[in-house]
Amino acid sequence: MGQRNSGAGKDLRSDEDAYRDAFDLFLAGTDQKTRTHAYLRQVIDRLPTRRLFLDVGPGEGTMTRDIAPRFERTVCIEPNRSMRHALADTCPDARVLAEPVLQADPGVTADLALLSHVLYYVPRPQWMATVLRIMEWIVPGGLLLVLLEHPDSTCMRMVEHFTGSRFDLSELADELACAPPDLIGDVRLETVPARYRTMERDEAVTVAGFHLSVPSTVSGGGAPPARETLDDYVRRHFRDRDGGYTIGNDQHVLHIERTDRAVTSAVGGAARTVCGPEAR
Repeated sequence: MGQRNSGAGKDLRSDEDAYRDAFDLFLAGTDQKTRTHAYLRQVIDRLPTRRLFLDVGPGEGTMTRDIAPRFERTVCIEPNRSMRHALADTCPDARVLAEPVLQADPGVTADLALLSHVLYYVPRPQWMATVLRIMEWIVPGGLLLVLLEHPDSTCMRMVEHFTGSRFDLSELADELACAPPDLIGDVRLETVPARYRTMERDEAVTVAGFHLSVPSTVSGGGAPPARETLDDYVRRHFRDRDGGYTIGNDQHVLHIERTDRAVTSAVGGAARTVCGPEAR
C-alpha cells in the first residue's frame, strides 16, 4: 500500500499524515461504519420527535452528515479548530460551538445527543460530569448515545496489553445509577458487532498502530511499541483461518434517557432522591 504502510512503527500522535493514512486504511477494511450507521438509523426511527440533533465531538462530521438530515436542526460542539474547518464543509447547515463541553452552553434542548468515541480523550474522573452536562441539554424523554469500542474486543485487549488503558462504559452505567433521578431515566448498554479484516499483515500492523495511538495520547504514555513487537502481536493474535488478519472492533453503545418524571420519596416529611435500582 505504499505510503499508507509507513504508519506502522511510527508515533502516529506526532505524524498527522501517517495518522490519516492509517485511519483511512482502517475505514477501508472495517464494517464498523456501515453497522453503526444502520444501528443509529433504527434508534432514530424510534424517537418520538426529531427536532434537534446535538453532536458532541463530531470531528470532521462523517457521522453527523448521515444523521443531520433526519432532524430539523443540528448543533455541534467541536473544540478542535481544524476539525471545525472540515465540519463546515461536511455539514454547512449545522451550528457549531467551539467551547469544550463543560464550558459550552448551546442554549437548546435536543431529542438526540451523540458522544461518539470522544471519552478516549476525556480523563476518566470527568466522564460522569461530561455526561451529566450533556443530559442537561436533552428534552424529557430524549436520548444520549455514548459510543466506545467494547473493552473486551480483540482490538481493545491489544490496547490494554500495550498501554494499560481500559475504557469501559459498563462502569459509567453503574455510576449513572446514582445520578440525579430527575435527570437520568433508563440506562442500558448494547453491543454493535464489527470487525476489521485484511489479507496483508503490513496493513494489519498499521491499523493496530492506529488504535494504539489514541489511549497513549490520553494517558501520556511513552513511545509506541517497536514495529517488530507489534508485528509479532498481530501475527499471534489476529491471524485467522483463511490466512488473513481480523481485528474485532465491536462497539459498546450506552443509551441514557432523560427522565420525564421526578423521582422522590418522603422520609420523615422531607423529600429524598432515590438512588440505584429503587429509582428504576
